[in-house]
Amino acid sequence: MKKAVSPEEVSRLCSSSRKKGKTVGLVPTMGALHEGHIKLIRECRKKCDFLVVSIFVNPAQFAPKEDLKNYPRTLKRDILICRENGADLVFTPGMKDIYPCGFETYVELEKLPAHLCGLKRPGHFRGVATVVLKLFNIVRPALAVFGKKDYQQLAVIRKMARDLNVPVKIVGVETVRAKSGLAVSSRNRYLSSSELDNAGILRKSLLEGKRMASSGASGAAIKRKIKGMLKSSRGRVDYISVCDRETLEDVKEIQGKALIALAVQVGPARLIDNIEITGAVRKIQKRK
Repeated sequence: MKKAVSPEEVSRLCSSSRKKGKTVGLVPTMGALHEGHIKLIRECRKKCDFLVVSIFVNPAQFAPKEDLKNYPRTLKRDILICRENGADLVFTPGMKDIYPCGFETYVELEKLPAHLCGLKRPGHFRGVATVVLKLFNIVRPALAVFGKKDYQQLAVIRKMARDLNVPVKIVGVETVRAKSGLAVSSRNRYLSSSELDNAGILRKSLLEGKRMASSGASGAAIKRKIKGMLKSSRGRVDYISVCDRETLEDVKEIQGKALIALAVQVGPARLIDNIEITGAVRKIQKRK
């Protein structure tokens, strides 16, 4: 496994692999790797010949009052995890490698960030789209793998790639979960054992919402039920949304495929999760 800091070196190594007929895959991360990241790396490994994992804590996606300074940084351990799970190249750029002096060009979507997490995190998805596009331009992967836990992020990246004609296949991977059902996240380490136990209700509430949707319940009814269940988490609900999977716009009546997404502040951690749902199929009665 090789390590590189320079975007120019990464571009050269990836170009050399493509010339040899190899398929280049990319897993972008901010480090503090856990079981969720390992699943992404392994899935990408199955689909490519030359696997690149990037590790960069992107300041552009953090608001002024968010936890950039406290975000966990475990680079030595992360590199070991990458090696053990089949990465060919680990890209660990510094701040100036991604945002050189005088940097002023950003990628901003108009509609998708105006929902879910984007409502409380202005500028977040501008930072995400910008750094991911830069990684795409440096690595030029045939495919890139992202987790479905950050569903809005996945939607933003897919839309950005389509709109800007980026020739990369975006692969979404199912969320890795603890025994309680809680989605694995680097921020879970901020929680006490009791807070971790309480947070298991997030997944249970989403599963109940999915059951209700399949029985024909409205979006409003599902949100009321989930809100009531989340009271036991002792957390503060940021949002609960029943929305379209592509546009992320709220839906009242669930017809076909949709998404339930939520964000809850539990102790010092803001936890997000989601579940894909399908509304009840309504039979059309034939007139006699």
